Amino acid sequence: MNQQKRIEMLTRWRDANPHPTTELNFTSPFELLIAVLLSAQATDVSVNKAMAKMFPVANTPESVYALGIDGVKEFIKTIGLFNTKAVNVIKTCKMLIDQHNSEIPENRAALEALPGVGRKTANVVLNTAFGWLKDNEGRYFIAVDTHIQRVANRTGYAKGKTVEETEQAIIKNTPNKTEFMYDLHHWLILHGRYTCIARKPRCGSCIIEDLCEFKDKTE
Repeated sequence: MNQQKRIEMLTRWRDANPHPTTELNFTSPFELLIAVLLSAQATDVSVNKAMAKMFPVANTPESVYALGIDGVKEFIKTIGLFNTKAVNVIKTCKMLIDQHNSEIPENRAALEALPGVGRKTANVVLNTAFGWLKDNEGRYFIAVDTHIQRVANRTGYAKGKTVEETEQAIIKNTPNKTEFMYDLHHWLILHGRYTCIARKPRCGSCIIEDLCEFKDKTE
């Protein structure tokens, strides 16, 4: 795929959705961190339903930690892997209290050191909560999940066998980074969630169908 095609894809996504954001509900960086941590192998809808009950009761590291593991489980038992996630939430809250003055660190290494927080979660928090385009070392980044992995590879926008390879390929292939990189994560994830779906992409209603290089397009 050439850069002219990529620019047109990005422009169309921007025109259709100029101010995209996460579908997770949050009012603070801490709420976003917990929501993203819980969203692994779960839907945003299921996380939002659970957090709509928990956050009015506890939405700070201290108040969530006070719930204890069993207390957190009661709120998130409808979410996949809730046992492990409850443990990680409590451990993360403890580290935030003890090491970060109950604040969410604007630092990738510090974020990734939190239990249950990997590169994708750290990237989402840095981008969505703090508006970062580059990490602490001045390198562009983008959070890549299964939707973004699929869309990037299927369309031909960026090829990578692993999440890490795809992230680097997206960064390398994205033109005008200061113009497009901030919102690219959300454009890609929303496109994968609602149009370029896994089993049968909705090519007939896709705004970039003529630019996409997927060979097995559907009606």
